[in-house]
Amino acid sequence: MDVVIRNALVADGTGAPLARHDVGIGDGRIAEVADAGTLTGGRTIDAGGLVLAPGFIDMHSHSDLQLLANPEHPAKITQGVTTEVLGQDGLSYAPVDDVVLEALRQQLAGWNDDPPGFDWNWRSVGGYLDRLDRGIAVNAAYLVPQGTVRMLAVGWDDRPATDAELNRMKELVATGLTEGAMGMSSGLTYTPGMYAETSELVELCRVVGELGGFYSPHHRSYGKGALEAFAEMIDVSRRSGCPLHLAHATMNFSVNRGKAPDLLKLLDDALDDGCDISLDTYPYLPGATYLSALLPSWATEGGLDATLARLSDVDERERIREAVEESGSDGAHGVPIDWEAIEINGVRHEHNAHLVGHSVAASARTNGTEPAKLYFDTLLDERLGTSCLMHVGHEENVQAIMRHATHTGGSDGLLVGARPHPRAWGTFPRYLARYVRELGVLDLAECVAHLTGRAARRLRLADRGLVRAGYAADLVLFDPETITDTATFDDPRQAAAGITHVFVNGVAALDDGSPTGALAGHSLRNPRRAR
Repeated sequence: MDVVIRNALVADGTGAPLARHDVGIGDGRIAEVADAGTLTGGRTIDAGGLVLAPGFIDMHSHSDLQLLANPEHPAKITQGVTTEVLGQDGLSYAPVDDVVLEALRQQLAGWNDDPPGFDWNWRSVGGYLDRLDRGIAVNAAYLVPQGTVRMLAVGWDDRPATDAELNRMKELVATGLTEGAMGMSSGLTYTPGMYAETSELVELCRVVGELGGFYSPHHRSYGKGALEAFAEMIDVSRRSGCPLHLAHATMNFSVNRGKAPDLLKLLDDALDDGCDISLDTYPYLPGATYLSALLPSWATEGGLDATLARLSDVDERERIREAVEESGSDGAHGVPIDWEAIEINGVRHEHNAHLVGHSVAASARTNGTEPAKLYFDTLLDERLGTSCLMHVGHEENVQAIMRHATHTGGSDGLLVGARPHPRAWGTFPRYLARYVRELGVLDLAECVAHLTGRAARRLRLADRGLVRAGYAADLVLFDPETITDTATFDDPRQAAAGITHVFVNGVAALDDGSPTGALAGHSLRNPRRAR
């Protein structure tokens, strides 16, 4: 064996009570799990009672571009993540053609930046996965993004797809899964994915289910109409026969305070009826997105240039303002925006840096203007490439949902901007520090199972997510008394404390608390892919 970790308290990913073992690693796999003090190997790490767990699986990640631009990926390695799922919220960079890629580079700059000189040398899902395999710090799975697929087949128009366009979308989804994608995502508050009718989603999900994948939607509302939006996704799953994984399954905004039990009853009733459903959440109250996401869908129809033209028109501005501030736009989850709750946390231009870290309302007061005007002017100046935090969550909802039997963890973390949401660096240690050690919402073994074994089952990873002989040696060693998320909203790019070692495919990515720079990760592909 290459490495032996001795005297570890093993949380094996099943939820079973912790037990003291030696764990041996060889040829990238867990070679043996044995009684404590019995194994020897080329290198011995004395755990001394630290907890050894499977590497954490980030079920909702936005590292699609930054993982390639900065493959050492310290944000995830330092918090014990060894696998993440990309292609989220219906918008990512494969499959694309040249026109769609250019549009996505603009639309997603607030999520992923648009690094100058970056080599965009793929167009297909398979090509993107091959690019990941050149060398990345963690393993990565991918979901075909439904919004991107709609761009290719329909464009940016708000209308039902024709039969020919629907067939084209089904072909694109099928090709993506046969090239290795694990399923399909949607972003049903983002254009143009939100233009899809329920029946369109059902048809696409039939293809996904037939090819062994699952559907992971950011559904139509997390505010007003949230329960109806969740119910629509369950209906899509029932009608299509496709497994459902609800992305960042939160109940936000004032209209949903205390309503998590209503969501959980909806899920439990569907599960009792035989539906295959799981979900993920992040352990924070604020959400994050790009600032233009708050616009009503009609204001973004036609793409970037059409949106900017509307924002430049006085009459259209007033129409948009009324939708955002008074009636509640679909982009803002049907809830009138409270500008005190919307904090700009990333800009593209240095002359707008003074806006970062302040609410739109606060910056408007400082500048002697109205919040809506500052909002519109910033979007125009930044060509929509601005990100924001939305302070709209409720602690009682967060805690109730994370207790659910199908819960998994997802960071939903953006890695770019001056002050990205700290969940990008802190999600997994925060679960173990705040919700296990401090609040006791979950016990440690159960929490580890949420973050590892359950997620691996949803991804159909037959050899990951457990500390078991023969499984891939994706492992994290941590001190349960000191593991802590140190990332804050003021200083978000901070590595976790209390994690000593992380192994990815048997290679040390974090050694004695220090990143090694190893690039031992690779793409994890749909077992049903074409060979």
